Amino acid sequence: MMKTRITPQSLVKKLQSIKLLVLDFDGVLTDNRVLVLEDGREAVFCSRSDGLGLENLRKQNFEILVLSKETNPVVSRRCEKLKIACLQGINNKLTTLQRLLQEKALDAEQVAYVGNDINDLECLKAVGLPIAVADAYPEVKAVAAWITTHQGGNGAVREVCDRIMQSRPSKIKVHA
Repeated sequence: MMKTRITPQSLVKKLQSIKLLVLDFDGVLTDNRVLVLEDGREAVFCSRSDGLGLENLRKQNFEILVLSKETNPVVSRRCEKLKIACLQGINNKLTTLQRLLQEKALDAEQVAYVGNDINDLECLKAVGLPIAVADAYPEVKAVAAWITTHQGGNGAVREVCDRIMQSRPSKIKVHA
């Protein structure tokens, strides 16, 4: 299913209606690489710029959630540092997302989801604003209404956060 790309004017209007930002972790908050140490521990690379964008958005009481299939503790540690909610080790992201929306009394149209890989497809198809990072897989880009100009782990999340804040100039101010 090919999603129609959103116009800049429609994007602003859509961003104004978003109440929840859901992010995949690997490939969205990271550059999709993993560093494996000789003792088997794993590490990832994240953008401090993305972190600042999330902090700015969070300080405005905007709800943010990381929804990840990854079980490695690095996911929860990064989210703890950023002070954002995290659900990890989730094999069926769509069921979890739908349950969460029901609990929060949110309509899917009020949700933006940022993904990069095929395990994000169902969620991307189910929300009001499906967003793909610039280096997402072609199948993901095909269903996205908006494709960021930045790659995952390299400013894509900051781009999304900044655009959300810019869409609400009277409510949210961007802090550098």
